[in-house]
Amino acid sequence: MGKIKIAIIGVGNCASSLIQGIYYYRNKAPEDAIGLMHWDIGGYTPGDIEVVAAFDIDKRKVGKDVSEAIFAPPNCTTVFQRDIPEMGVKVMMGQVMDGVAPHMKDYPEDETFVVSDEPEADVVKVLKESGAEIALNYLPVGSENATRYYAECCLEAGVAFINCMPVFIASDNLWATKYREKGIPIVGDDIKAQIGATITHRTLAKLFADRGVKLDKTYQMNTGGNTDFLNMLARERLKSKKISKTEAVQSVLREPLDPKNIHIGPSDYIPWLKDNKLCFLRMEGRIFGDVPMHIELRLSVEDSPNSAGCAIDAIRCCKLALDRGIGGPLISISAYTMKHPPEQYPDNIAREMVEEFIQGKRER
Repeated sequence: MGKIKIAIIGVGNCASSLIQGIYYYRNKAPEDAIGLMHWDIGGYTPGDIEVVAAFDIDKRKVGKDVSEAIFAPPNCTTVFQRDIPEMGVKVMMGQVMDGVAPHMKDYPEDETFVVSDEPEADVVKVLKESGAEIALNYLPVGSENATRYYAECCLEAGVAFINCMPVFIASDNLWATKYREKGIPIVGDDIKAQIGATITHRTLAKLFADRGVKLDKTYQMNTGGNTDFLNMLARERLKSKKISKTEAVQSVLREPLDPKNIHIGPSDYIPWLKDNKLCFLRMEGRIFGDVPMHIELRLSVEDSPNSAGCAIDAIRCCKLALDRGIGGPLISISAYTMKHPPEQYPDNIAREMVEEFIQGKRER
């Protein structure tokens, strides 16, 4: 099989983990490949992914080779694959737009973004000249205008779009129609983790429903120390994020909870946690005889590698769609890897749908 040529929009912690993973698994045999949901997807393995273009706005990354930029501040995720060869791909200056929250200028440089004064690149031209087939959007939460700008650039350049952020593109009928009419695949929106707060909350909520337990109230509070959590201190940037995470849980319940009885959202920014995410989850319900019960859970996980485990499957399924001439929203892999897909399915059903898609059945 050939290479899967990707562009990265936002060279932050998530991009760092993904790129480290591409090289980490190139040195592994299938039986030793711990941490993957799929080793082979339609003949493509993780090592077949190649970064051919990248965009960022931070002066410590713009102009650097991607192999160097992924380790530059304010990135703070775990380094599990330090040996990344020079790629010959320079990080280009992207569009700032609403990608940087105003309050972030009040924090130390090693924790926040430092906007470069380099001229902004012609994104469509870069995408076309690089030969990119798929672009991954890793912009900060709340980058509504910037995300739509890059989604439009991908349409113009004929590049598939994987929207890892909670701005509704794949799950918006207008955007879905645009991509479908151009025959370009799109996956989204808002990437899940392999074992993260949302997937754990969804699984427990489904367990309550399947076992006849009435869920009355629940909350999910998350804290962390990366730029994502610093960015989300601006609560006005969280509207789409809150909708995305809440609907992901509500969708597996027989009857959605009253909004006042479900709270899902970030709690605070704690710098020394770095890329470690702490989730505090509580679920209150009633079992047989209306007898009360509750679950309290604390989850600690390195945030960015957790999402890369899903992104690496989304990329390869997107490539299969390109190979097969399938355009528009990819329902199965979106439902499997995204919090706010075009169509919600229980996770076990979504996985079955992905297996069918890999085997060659067309998207519904």
